[in-house]
Amino acid sequence: MNNHHRSVKVLRRGDLAKLTGCNLETIRYYENIGVMPEPPRSSKNYRVYDDRHVARLRFIMRARELGFTLDEVRDLLALVDGGAQTCGEVQGLANAHLASVRAKIADLKRIEHVLSSTVAQCSGDDVPECPVIDALREEA
Repeated sequence: MNNHHRSVKVLRRGDLAKLTGCNLETIRYYENIGVMPEPPRSSKNYRVYDDRHVARLRFIMRARELGFTLDEVRDLLALVDGGAQTCGEVQGLANAHLASVRAKIADLKRIEHVLSSTVAQCSGDDVPECPVIDALREEA
């Protein structure tokens, strides 16, 4: 018996969703936009998924959890799919994303500071005057 070939478990879309925790509609969307390959069909015309689909979907989900946009995920997958990705190419994409994350953090810190100082001015009393409302009415 030849043990070099691993058995491939056949999965349906619902199985793929359960295994990865990904929503069925999201899987369908990823297929429609091309980040997930269109799966082959069984003789009864059911979509047939396997371990490669599970691994790819988990890759996409992890990248999305780290805040990569779908375009960035597509770029990462293009490098991976080409099989010739270099750490330098991936680092370039990741550095660009890191710069974006840092800019968002700076924006959030600015927002936190403005909200914190505005909320601190609130008396909390049962009165109509409210510094938060006043600040929202101000023109920038």
